[in-house]
Amino acid sequence: MTQARWAEVDDYFNALLVGSDEALEAAVEASDRAGLPAIQVAANQGKLLNLLARLQGARTVLEIGTLGGYSTIWLARALPEGGRVVTLEADPECAEVARRNIERAGLADVVEIRVGLALDTLPELAEQGYGPFDVVFIDADKPSNPDYLAWSLKLTRPGSLIVADNVVRDGEVVDAGSKDPKVQGVRRFTELVAAEPTLTATALQTVGSKGYDGLLMALVTG
Repeated sequence: MTQARWAEVDDYFNALLVGSDEALEAAVEASDRAGLPAIQVAANQGKLLNLLARLQGARTVLEIGTLGGYSTIWLARALPEGGRVVTLEADPECAEVARRNIERAGLADVVEIRVGLALDTLPELAEQGYGPFDVVFIDADKPSNPDYLAWSLKLTRPGSLIVADNVVRDGEVVDAGSKDPKVQGVRRFTELVAAEPTLTATALQTVGSKGYDGLLMALVTG
């Protein structure tokens, strides 16, 4: 199996099950033109996030890592009337691209973008009485994942779902001696999830147009 075949399979399922979408495609194109890295979730992964939020009956979503707002749009579309996504982005340029993409998608009234380092804005959310969130999507700098987990636990409730992207790292997650801080961040994050008595979790390896990686999903149980 090759990367080309993985992408071909993604294209097959996306054509049948996801379909084309003007706002989402425009968001990707605008992000590319702005020079943002092409690391947003794939279309089928975006729809998975949408379905998970809908299955949760989510009304509130916290996203850590906005980039160009592609996954934000998927999550915001899952919410009922009156629902809210709060998304955190460290890079002001990315946040501005995301803002335009979200406005084009007609979701400006649903999404609140907080600009700044997440480890600064997360305490602000707690102080301002935000939460508990029904879904948390973690897709930012991986070395900070352990800290994002701690804040996610503070800002959720029993029944909330925490999803973390990019946890496989091309398989490097199994290398305990890795010098890559992203790998070590994911490893520590996963170990903390495993040790947390109020979480039950699993992780799935994925292949597709975005290569070889995976997702971790944790349900808050206590």
